[in-house]
Amino acid sequence: MNPTKALLMSICVSALAVPAGLAQTGEFSQVVAKPVSRTVELPGEFLPYLTVSLHARVPAYVDRVLVDRGSFVKQGDLLVEMSAPEMAAQIAEGESKVQATEAERIQAEAQLAATQATYDRLKQAAQTPGAVAGNELIQAEKQVDAARALLDSRQQASKAAEAAVRSQKDLQAYLRITAPFEGVVTDRMVHPGALVGPGNDIPLLVIQQVSHLRLVVPVPEEDVSGIVNGAAVAFQVPAWPERMFSGKVARLSRALDQKTRTMPVEIDVMNRDGSLSPGMFPTVKWPVRRSRPALFVPKTSVVTTTERTFVIRDQNGKAEWVDVKKGVSDGDLVEVIGNLKPGDRVVRRGTDEVHDGSPIQAASKKTP
Repeated sequence: MNPTKALLMSICVSALAVPAGLAQTGEFSQVVAKPVSRTVELPGEFLPYLTVSLHARVPAYVDRVLVDRGSFVKQGDLLVEMSAPEMAAQIAEGESKVQATEAERIQAEAQLAATQATYDRLKQAAQTPGAVAGNELIQAEKQVDAARALLDSRQQASKAAEAAVRSQKDLQAYLRITAPFEGVVTDRMVHPGALVGPGNDIPLLVIQQVSHLRLVVPVPEEDVSGIVNGAAVAFQVPAWPERMFSGKVARLSRALDQKTRTMPVEIDVMNRDGSLSPGMFPTVKWPVRRSRPALFVPKTSVVTTTERTFVIRDQNGKAEWVDVKKGVSDGDLVEVIGNLKPGDRVVRRGTDEVHDGSPIQAASKKTP
């Protein structure tokens, strides 16, 4: 017989010779539950709280640009002045038309008053039998109706002309571009003499509000359950490594990015001294909080093989392998996720030599 095969048969016979009811002894530890609170470092990105690209509303030439990149502006400050000579000509033409239609309206009013007076006199004379022919009275009444209709049309034409002038003047107001909010000019793309207008996609200026910033942090899926709205969060930026900044959780996207499996969370940061800028990438000290306490066991209790990770639980004096997943560490303890509950007894020093279902008992303490 092959010597190797003979040796294997000998080992198997020896194993079968071990008494089946022999209980293995060991130390036990209890599964403990406690809240998980830790801090992880996550990357973030600063965005302006408000940002706008200013475009020309009407075709015009740039006359003056009163600000440049880096200029701080307040709401309502004049930024760009433009001119449109054809618009001034259109307004003058419209005002002339308004005057003409107004004159026609006044003439129509006078005509209505004259025809109304003639009709009133004929009507009064008609009270004397035979003084006025009935047909003549009807013609006078129709003339009054025609004069009134003419006056109505003149009034409508006058209102339309005035509305056209107002519309042109409203457009003329767009020749002066003002700041919609307090902020800083972060980009300037035009200079005096440039022809701008609605067909040009290039903005005149870009304004961003930097005194109030949005810090966007992609939070991993496993940590989103502990997000608390209004919680304070600390962070650092490479530009000021010696300083620690903070902000408050303000907005959650409520949806995960399908590629990164993270949820964008916005933190409001007040930037009163201007130390921070949009586009910076801070390192955020993100507080991880679980919605419920986690279960912990000694690190030595977790057994990892090529097939599974488990702990050995004492189930009425018999070993029970319970599959678990490891989580965060806390000193000599490690978080385990599995079919366990607080107070369960597990073998302190787990090993796969303690077979599932085999008898186990606590090791007796030695007396001195």
